[in-house]
Amino acid sequence: MSNDRIIFFDTTLRDGEQSPGASMTRDEKVRIARALERMRVDVIEAGFPAASPGDFESVKAVSEVVTDSTICGLSRANSADIARAGEALKGAARSRIHTFIATSPIHMEMKLKMSPDEVVEQAVAAVREARRYTDDVEFSAEDAGRSDADFLCRIFEAVIDAGATTVNVPDTVGYTLPVQFAGLISHLKNNIPNIDKAVISVHCHNDLGLAVANSLAAVDAGARQVECTINGLGERAGNASLEEIVMALRTRNDYYGLETGLDTTQIVPTSRLVSTISGFPVQPNKAIVGANAFAHEAGIHQDGILKARETYEIMRAEDVGWSKNSLVLGKHSGRNAFRARMEELGISFDSEKALNDAFARFKDLADKKHQIFDDDLQAIATETDLESRNEPYKLVSMDVKSGSGETPQARVTLWVRGEEVTRTASGSGVVDAAFSAVKLISDTTARLKLYSVNAITSGTDAQGEVTTRLEKDGRIVNGQGADTDIVVASVKSYVNALNRLERGAPTHPQQSGV
Repeated sequence: MSNDRIIFFDTTLRDGEQSPGASMTRDEKVRIARALERMRVDVIEAGFPAASPGDFESVKAVSEVVTDSTICGLSRANSADIARAGEALKGAARSRIHTFIATSPIHMEMKLKMSPDEVVEQAVAAVREARRYTDDVEFSAEDAGRSDADFLCRIFEAVIDAGATTVNVPDTVGYTLPVQFAGLISHLKNNIPNIDKAVISVHCHNDLGLAVANSLAAVDAGARQVECTINGLGERAGNASLEEIVMALRTRNDYYGLETGLDTTQIVPTSRLVSTISGFPVQPNKAIVGANAFAHEAGIHQDGILKARETYEIMRAEDVGWSKNSLVLGKHSGRNAFRARMEELGISFDSEKALNDAFARFKDLADKKHQIFDDDLQAIATETDLESRNEPYKLVSMDVKSGSGETPQARVTLWVRGEEVTRTASGSGVVDAAFSAVKLISDTTARLKLYSVNAITSGTDAQGEVTTRLEKDGRIVNGQGADTDIVVASVKSYVNALNRLERGAPTHPQQSGV
């Protein structure tokens, strides 16, 4: 591959999923993977196969449907993890195993309780083991940002000799400053004798808000792969944002002079999909994909834009996928037209029943609002997927009462493991009352950690998308719900979160992310 081309390694499905409450189902991961493939992402890290049976099945499913991107599975530096990753990736057109071990003094001493020599030995053995399954092996030195530079040179030289084709330098805890990180990459590039046989990669976390800056500094110093996520999703403060990095490279090509293979018009649709599935809304002033990213309110800005777009816009909104929502379907649209539009959005159905359920939701929504947009269809697909399982709780009906000077009340009926249960409760508002009724029915002790409402599209008849975050016994989950009635959407979201708690969230056995 040309040294003038940047490889984009997306880890939304793996590191992004480690955000508290952001666990995704297999089908949701497949939908996001297909969107990333349409964007022409080079490498998709689909998950951590050894983490759980669910993660294994997700990596396997993504491997079987994506053909244009390399599919990657993460593993710790041990034979069991590597074998699990190799098995999950068997169906991939192009596969990569990404194995890692910590290299910073604090991690080696306190976490691994291993000497530097033992760490090098285990890293080399892991790479050799991974080469039994694929020729594309990536090795990561966890917490490289706080590791000794000369030790990194030693371990990277050894794993490259063992067959690693990519060596990754993660700023695991987001501690490094851009000038320091660039200096580290330059040191590695100049002091590893066999570095020409591998690609230098970087994976930056955003604890100090420097993930994108550190990634770009590393690229400037010679790194040729960047690991990132859609919307900057990830544990703690998140990861480097894919959309910000690619548009920085593209907009400032006069400085970097580097190529990317990404179709940037897919950025906004993919961002919306990830936001919907993860339950993490995009802040309005988020660069590139925020609702206000190309909005101009100040009079002097508006005047300049009207005279010449370039006065206040350094890139075109349409280049990243922003466009005015257009009506795609209506209440008279047929089932085939609905299926065709869903397929254009990268949404497919495993069965005729799933398609019929989604189509019924579409017809119901079309009766409530005149204009059906792509974002509405994404929400329909997500809700259909959420209700496709045999969940213990399901909303049957609800009735709320509120008025000036009256205490709000809600009467909620849920289908609970084969029977209908109804409870009535009061609250400070109708949503609070409805949640109280659900808590009476479920007898849950879960605590509400977050309640967030977003309009999916514009207009007073827009669907409201609600995210509810619950915590119980140290486990945190997000629930999602959408409806033109915000109270109904809220209850759907709360019930969805209860169901996620009931069935358990995927676990990640690594002690810290790469």
